[in-house]
Amino acid sequence: MSEIDDIYSKLSRHMTKEEFNKKVNEKVIQLGGLCDEKTAAILVANDLGVNETGKSLHKIADIEKESGNVNFIAKVVSIYPTREFIRSDGTKGRVGNILVADETGSIRITLWDEKADLINENAIEIGQNLKIGGYVKEGFSGIEVNIGNNGILTKTEEEIEVKHPSTKISDIKDGMVSINVVGKLLDISDVRTFNKKDGTKGRVRNITIGDDTGKIRITLWDDKTEKVEGFHIGDSVEVINGYARENNFNHQIEIQIGNHGLIKRTEMPVKYEENFTPISDIVPGESYSIQGYISGLGEIREFRRDDGTINMVSNIYVSDDTGRIRIALWADHASLVDELDIGTPVQIIDAYARSGFNEDVELSAGNRTRIIINP
Repeated sequence: MSEIDDIYSKLSRHMTKEEFNKKVNEKVIQLGGLCDEKTAAILVANDLGVNETGKSLHKIADIEKESGNVNFIAKVVSIYPTREFIRSDGTKGRVGNILVADETGSIRITLWDEKADLINENAIEIGQNLKIGGYVKEGFSGIEVNIGNNGILTKTEEEIEVKHPSTKISDIKDGMVSINVVGKLLDISDVRTFNKKDGTKGRVRNITIGDDTGKIRITLWDDKTEKVEGFHIGDSVEVINGYARENNFNHQIEIQIGNHGLIKRTEMPVKYEENFTPISDIVPGESYSIQGYISGLGEIREFRRDDGTINMVSNIYVSDDTGRIRIALWADHASLVDELDIGTPVQIIDAYARSGFNEDVELSAGNRTRIIINP
């Protein structure tokens, strides 16, 4: 009995041999000749929920170290960079990893050589549903499924509901990777352009999200800047496969979303309340949010930067029950003085505290600051 006949024998109750052969040929054509008849036969069996041994497809929670070869369907939730290595015979190999999940759990997939190349070719994407066939072995962080050139890794239209394990914002630390977080959208910046080292133009945009433990700034690069078009303040958003790093401005932790990250709106409810600091408790070197009323207004002043461009600054004073503080409004914020009067209620969100004249503490409201008049 041939290998293909053996596969058919496991699912003969589902269809005739003629129907099976037809589906195998269709599968070969559908994949552009990129798989042989045996692989196509296995994929046809998978379509029916049966693997080549006649057993039902695995669920991730059921995969164990002794499972051997497994076949299952899962959604891509994280993608890691590939690396090259030298084998003992002197040849060069490639390896990469992805994290996939179904409704029962998640598991790491190790891709070798041609399969690893799929990561660099962007043929594998976050949120993609895949049919996977490989062998189970013990990895550095538990069991994983290895897929070589003869393994199965192909897209499927079958929908898979996955609840991504979500990290609370207060638990995010510098250097963390594969971060999944859900938060309420608090702020969206305009897209800014910059010159890359190779001379090309880059794009960057920032948003801020919050949950019941805190808030965090998220940086979107290049094409990712377009992913939040149409988003609105107050939307619930989900970040998948981000990574954390400390910024150079105020040394706060931010989330970066690169090529293999994803951001999308979600229906999950998120609670967030801004944490306002009493003015008397502000000390230099940190970012603060305050609320109070306007108790002093200055004029707009223009000045020339070192690069020759013209910028604006104005000063206001805000008071609360504990004290009074001067706030420098930079760039577009500076023109807000024309909209303010003494006594106007105001909230200043994420302004940086520093020592000002006579070593008095003052706040600096730059492009990271949000100002709400008559909240």
